[in-house]
Amino acid sequence: MEKKLPKVFANKIDKKLNNNETVYYDKNDVRSEKKDERKNVTESLLSVNQKINQIFSSARYVYKADVVITTKNGKMNKKIIGRNRNELITMDNEVINVNDILDIEFSEN
Repeated sequence: MEKKLPKVFANKIDKKLNNNETVYYDKNDVRSEKKDERKNVTESLLSVNQKINQIFSSARYVYKADVVITTKNGKMNKKIIGRNRNELITMDNEVINVNDILDIEFSEN
């Protein structure tokens, strides 16, 4: 019942191969500096209402968004779930006035 399989021909590799080195790049290493610079410039130009609108329209927001809110009283980490015209609603049923917000951004978690 033993069958002998035919031998497979394989060329010898007698030189160093570096095919993937010229094609491959790491997205995080190459573009991270440029992306951070663009992020800082665009964020500084946006108003608080524009930042809030971007958070609610982003792909990261489904039901709740982890954000860092800077107000007149300091920074706080909150999970916002909705908004009306002048207020943000958090997961804790807390209402934050938009006029009191100095800056808002996604949490880095």
